[in-house]
Amino acid sequence: MVPDERCSMCVRDPKRRPSMSLIPFRTKRSGGMEPGSMASLADFRGEMNRLFEGFFSRPLAASSWFDTIEPGQWLPTVDMTENDRQIHVRAELPGIDPKDVDVSVSEDRLVICGEKKSATESTAEGWSHRESQYGSFSRAIPLPESVDPAQVTAKYDKGVLTVELMKSPTSASRKVPVLTK
Repeated sequence: MVPDERCSMCVRDPKRRPSMSLIPFRTKRSGGMEPGSMASLADFRGEMNRLFEGFFSRPLAASSWFDTIEPGQWLPTVDMTENDRQIHVRAELPGIDPKDVDVSVSEDRLVICGEKKSATESTAEGWSHRESQYGSFSRAIPLPESVDPAQVTAKYDKGVLTVELMKSPTSASRKVPVLTK
């Protein structure tokens, strides 16, 4: 990472030290409690509970917890619904040309890859501010049941990719009798 002269935290000047006021830390003088006290332990426990609740309540997001996102890479948001015949996946891909999207499927996984290209912009008139994310992405979505790869359709309309996956007839659950001697 190249140091940015506008940011005091990035400048590598031995005379300038980063301001400790940017680090949230409570002391007894500020009315807070010392680190290691029961209050900070309760805060830690609350945060861990929140993380685990999110982890187990959102199975699609669970895989992204362990994925490392490189700079210039982002992951589209995905909604998934299922009924007795098919699985419906909806991915938001705003500003992406449909020609830059690739969809592939196996029996147990849907993979959506693509790239959102940066628009070249002139800054001759002054400054610019960007919050948009650009770059390539690859999202592998585990499917709850086997699907028939031959019966998959993908449609792109107004920045939304919709993929319909028909369940494989062999993936239907059936009752297995338990045999005895």
